[in-house]
Amino acid sequence: MRSTRASAAVGRLKSRSGNKLYSMVLTSDRMFSLVLASDAGLAPVAQGEPLPLDAFVKYVDGLGPQTPRRVTKNDLAFEAQLGKRNK
Repeated sequence: MRSTRASAAVGRLKSRSGNKLYSMVLTSDRMFSLVLASDAGLAPVAQGEPLPLDAFVKYVDGLGPQTPRRVTKNDLAFEAQLGKRNK
């Protein structure tokens, strides 16, 4: 099983939240779990229950502050044209 999507989701969460202590764990039954380590060297704390890959990525992407969608002038003009056609 490839865990690239899961590790990329955790990386996005780290950059959005500014907390570099997030990590993921792959359990023996191929489930993914999000964990948060502590600065004091204590045992990592699980942040939710183990989930399959797709559910884990969706869960992690929903955590933390969300980045606003980047909209260019061309995007706005295109959406305006679509709005005119649909009316």
